[in-house]
Order: sequence, then C-alpha cells, then structure tokens
Amino acid sequence: MKIVWIIGLGVWVLSAAPPASAQEVPGEPSGREIAVMVDEREDGDDQISEAVWTLTNSKGKTRKRDTLRYWKDYEGRDGLSSKSFVYFESPPDVKDTTFLNWSQEDAEADDDQWIYLPALRKVRRIASGDKENSFMGSDIIYDDMADREVEEDTHKLLRVEQNNGTKFYVLESVPIKENYIYSKKLRWINAENLTEPRIEFYDRKGRLLKIWTTEWTQIDGIWNWKRTVVENQLTGHKTELEFSNVRFNQGLKESIFTERSLRKGAP
Repeated sequence: MKIVWIIGLGVWVLSAAPPASAQEVPGEPSGREIAVMVDEREDGDDQISEAVWTLTNSKGKTRKRDTLRYWKDYEGRDGLSSKSFVYFESPPDVKDTTFLNWSQEDAEADDDQWIYLPALRKVRRIASGDKENSFMGSDIIYDDMADREVEEDTHKLLRVEQNNGTKFYVLESVPIKENYIYSKKLRWINAENLTEPRIEFYDRKGRLLKIWTTEWTQIDGIWNWKRTVVENQLTGHKTELEFSNVRFNQGLKESIFTERSLRKGAP
C-alpha cells in the first residue's frame, strides 16, 4: 500500500498501522456493523444531479461527456433498493444514450439494467455476464452502477487510522458469491460522517485493479459526491466525474424509471 495518496484536491497521508490480525479491532464496531451504518447513511428520498465525465487514457488523451442523472430510493418497496436513470447530453456521438438501473434488495437477485443506444434505435438489456464490462468507455463498470447490498459481502474491520484528527475505519469487504468480478474491496470510511473517500478494488487474481477516490460535500444536510476519480492501476486509464446542480427530495415520478422512458430521453 502506498504511504501517500491523493483524494479529490488534497493529499492524504496514511498513518503507520500494524498488519491486520485475524480479529477485528477491540473497542470498535464490527466490520458488518460499520457496513450497515454506511448503507443507512441519509441520502434523501430522491436526487437529480449533473456530471461532467473526463476520460483520460494512458497517453493523456481526454474525452468529455455530460450527463443528467435521476435517482430514487425504494427502501424495499417492490423488492427494490433503488432505481436510477442516466441521460447523456453530449458529445454528439453519445447524445441521447440512456441507462436505467433497478437495484434489487434481495442479495441473491441480479440487478436489472437496460441501455438505449440511439444509433441502433434499440433498448438492450444488460445480461449478468456483461456486468463487468466498461460503462460507456469509463473505468466504472455496469456492476458499479448498481447498489451493492451489505449481505452480498463479508465485512471485516482491519484497522483504524487517523488523518489530521479525523478517524477512519479501514474495512475489507469480500464477496460471498464465488468468482465475483472483484476478489475484495478495501474501503476507507470516515467514522464521523460515514462517507467513503477511498476504495481499492482487487481483481480475481488479487491484483489491485483500480482506486476510487471521492471528495464529498454536504448539500441540504446530506453528504454527496463532489468530485470522483477512478484510476485503473493496470491500464493507466482514468475517469473523473465533477458533480453539479445536485437537488434532493424533488418528488420524482415513477414514470421516469421505466423502460419506456429510455427512448424518450431526459424527463
């Protein structure tokens, strides 16, 4: 693990820590308890947000994309955790592309995902075997676009770290399902507000695949992403997202999150 790494616009220095033992940290919540607290962090009933995506390859060449995203919390209604709808506003080669996700609350069930490709004038359902494919050329895959239930992983608190007086839990989350896309994730969790500034993703071979860092901001009392950077450690490719015009609790209609809405574009 690197001793110094970047989060958002600042520098993060990891404190020295002993190797993780087989037991969790005495006097602290268990890994599962922390995972549940993160999952239950207030995120509003629904959300609308805009984002600029900057995709940078290993040679420094960039591509930009603008999206509009709608999200709604279902809290178990109809067996769902949440629904989200993403509309690509630009550039011309991806304009009017839309993506719909229904996250199932049942940890055993596959999330439902569809994408509309205007060039083909066709709605395509994302099959389970395609969930590890890149989402629109980014370092985020289709599986990352859905919610992940606490019950899908085992969670272990490896250690506690301090950074500028702030306490962080370092959590290891290992998938229960065999041969899952990632062999594990290491998650840095702010003990005070339960945000996640850093996540490390490891591939099936146990190699560090990508690092996901996020700068958070509070809007209307709700913590939300301000800037996210996802860096593939094997290819050198990077995806950066800058969020703006974030609005919570807008009373979004159910009709936004249907297959029919994919062809209609932004609501």
